[in-house]
Amino acid sequence: MERVIEPAVLEDHVSDSETKGLWVFGYGSLCWKPGFEFHKAVLGSVNGFQRRFWQGNATHRGTTDKPGRVATLVDDSEGKVYGVAFAISEEAAIPYLNHRECEQGGYIQKFTDFYSLEGGTIKVLVYMAAPSNIHWLGDSSLEEMADQIVTREGPSGHNVEYLMRLAQFMRRHFPGKHDSHLFDIEEKVLSLIQARKICLNSLMGSGEGCVTYIVRAISRDSSPSQGRRNGEARIETFEHTARVPGKKLRCLNI
Repeated sequence: MERVIEPAVLEDHVSDSETKGLWVFGYGSLCWKPGFEFHKAVLGSVNGFQRRFWQGNATHRGTTDKPGRVATLVDDSEGKVYGVAFAISEEAAIPYLNHRECEQGGYIQKFTDFYSLEGGTIKVLVYMAAPSNIHWLGDSSLEEMADQIVTREGPSGHNVEYLMRLAQFMRRHFPGKHDSHLFDIEEKVLSLIQARKICLNSLMGSGEGCVTYIVRAISRDSSPSQGRRNGEARIETFEHTARVPGKKLRCLNI
């Protein structure tokens, strides 16, 4: 028995009244497969980090013998990472995220500032991997990382799917914000897939549980209560719907 999550708007701003409460920053699979209910989702960035495929994964996108590579954040004073901040219900989402990210993934928690695209700053909870965790793979050559991703698969699906869905999300929602690490790996992975005559569609899975975003244009002067000012240009926000099982939360594949 399935239920449909009611459409929610993925926006590019946060109002002053929304700065309180608990927010979680998604920069990897949370962007396209959060797996938890949230009150609001906002596009933006965090500073002082870079996104890197340096974390191993043996529970979802790989195995103990052949771990996949998934995204983490690494400190970089000049860095900026784009993603989504989710306003969540702590009592429901935090145990789920702690199990998914910390217990299974080897990530730790950290708070940092999030800057929405259209203004506004909030504190967000970030899950990131420390080099001391048992799943850490670290840096490697582009060719080696791409080869690992092409040859890794776990209970949740192929490692290529993780990479491709993240790259697709970034291109659609952050056009012009080039993530060289992400896109260089994607290019090399696609080259290997072509050279080895592998069907890309066969690696992408069914997409079960993935978020589907629908573009919707909203006028700034149509809703003053949402912090939009009269006379400003129209902006685009995004709605999503996703199918999840009847239970409120479960550990979805990442």
